[in-house]
This record gives sequence, C-alpha cells and structure tokens, in this order.
Amino acid sequence: MAVVEVTKSNFDAEVVQAGGPVLVDFWASWCAPCRMMAPVVETFADAHPEIKVCKINIDDESELAVRYKVMSIPTLVVFRGGEVSAKSVGVIGREELEQLVK
Repeated sequence: MAVVEVTKSNFDAEVVQAGGPVLVDFWASWCAPCRMMAPVVETFADAHPEIKVCKINIDDESELAVRYKVMSIPTLVVFRGGEVSAKSVGVIGREELEQLVK
C-alpha cells in the first residue's frame, strides 16, 4: 500500500476515521534521521497493506505536530479508532516498527 501524505485538511478522513490501525510518520525534509527512517516506513507499508501508513511533514503541518506533542523527529504514532495507541521517537529498525504497531 502506498504511503499517504496527510495534511490538516485530510487528517480526520485519513487517520481519525480510518477503519483499521494507522501508522503516522511525523518528519521533515531537512531531518537526516527522518531520511534514514523513510525506507523502513515504506518497506513496512508495502509489507502490511492492512495498515494505513501516512506521513506528515511537520514544517507544513505544525498544528498537527503540536496537537500530538511531537517534540523530536522522526516520531512514529500508531492510531487505533482515532486515538493514539503507541508512539516512538527516533530511528527504529523494521523489527521495532513491527512491535510498535502490534
């Protein structure tokens, strides 16, 4: 499944109202750790079509970053039923990502 770019205008439809779990990657283009995390997130998305994977650029969507208390990036947040169920800050490997979402 392709990674979905999310903005404040489509956040509710893509994340809050999603039927299943959603993994959201808060990132920025200037962030080297975020660029390291990107292929891990993309590989995860391809391997798990049952999980919606979204990216939020914090430079463009600072309101969403503030709402979910994103202080450092990359920050990965798992939503279930529109609520935060798990969160991870910093670069993690594929195995850790699998555990985060479970």
